[in-house]
Amino acid sequence: MSFFKKLFNKDSNTQRQLNQPQDLMINDIIIFSDSFALPENLRNSQFQVAHINTHEFEHSQITEWQLDGSANQQIYLSLEQGQQQYLKLTMKIADGCIEELFNLDEFSEIFDAPGNALLSRIAETSPTLGWTSEQYQQTTFAQMGYFHRQDHRTNKPSEFEGEDSGEVFEFYSLRGVDDQYSIDIQIWQDGDTDVFLNLYRPTSDIKEYYPGS
Repeated sequence: MSFFKKLFNKDSNTQRQLNQPQDLMINDIIIFSDSFALPENLRNSQFQVAHINTHEFEHSQITEWQLDGSANQQIYLSLEQGQQQYLKLTMKIADGCIEELFNLDEFSEIFDAPGNALLSRIAETSPTLGWTSEQYQQTTFAQMGYFHRQDHRTNKPSEFEGEDSGEVFEFYSLRGVDDQYSIDIQIWQDGDTDVFLNLYRPTSDIKEYYPGS
């Protein structure tokens, strides 16, 4: 029995029931399956919910769970609804990784109107193995969003300006040709740019849940 199983093996009569990702709360534990379709850094790995954030767009509100694993590993989880619900697993990458993965001239076209960039991967890197597609087509250009460091599943973010209005960002996105991968880019008001690799997987890839309270 693992450390987390021992820690969270409480009386089932008093323990909060948890068996689906949309019910995750801070301190909950999830364990991914050992499927070879998952990147190696996720396979059979345990993560704990450290924070719950909200991305707000004009017509949508997306909950994001920050998951912390061993060795300072950090990923993000959100949910995407198509004909069925999927996990959207997200990893932030460093600038150096971008240069290794993609041609920077092609990458810069993402920020040119009208936003029809076609991006091809030039090489796979060890930190991103299993996280990328061979090619991406841009789907979103300069969409305004607000980032809230709060869980707004049960309410809507404030409509008024101020500290509760969220941090403004500009959003760009590209979808992999096989529809299993995507890239998200957020540009903040101070010019800082964050690049994220996304992987879409069935919810069954979370094989175990352990409530934190």
